[in-house]
Amino acid sequence: MVRLIMSGKGEGKTKQLMELMNTAAETETGCMVCIEASHNISFNLRHQTRMIDAAEYQLHDFDTLRGFISGLYAGNYDISNVFIDNLGNIVKNPDVHDLEDFLQWMDGFGEKNGIKFTATLSGDPSTATDVMRRYL
Repeated sequence: MVRLIMSGKGEGKTKQLMELMNTAAETETGCMVCIEASHNISFNLRHQTRMIDAAEYQLHDFDTLRGFISGLYAGNYDISNVFIDNLGNIVKNPDVHDLEDFLQWMDGFGEKNGIKFTATLSGDPSTATDVMRRYL
């Protein structure tokens, strides 16, 4: 399952993501991971969520991010949720087709392995492609 939270800059996407992380920490039994563009949401979160600063691992393109997520799962089969904050800042200037491919990859990977993905993306939801709308 993939959920994409898309709205303009400063419209509360990160706050919504934090609420979803805290709810998941209360209700889910598996491990949770949050990949963020920089350390800006590590406060006010339950300790069950593992925070990862994408800049520390040079996750600047979708191929690298795919491999990183796959490696996280290979090392811990108990991951139930992966949250990605500010996908557009982690992957610099993402190509819309690459973004669509990545969303579809997360959907397939999550289905196969029982992982829920939630990502935030700055942008006007009315400009979302058909593939992106599937996950809004």
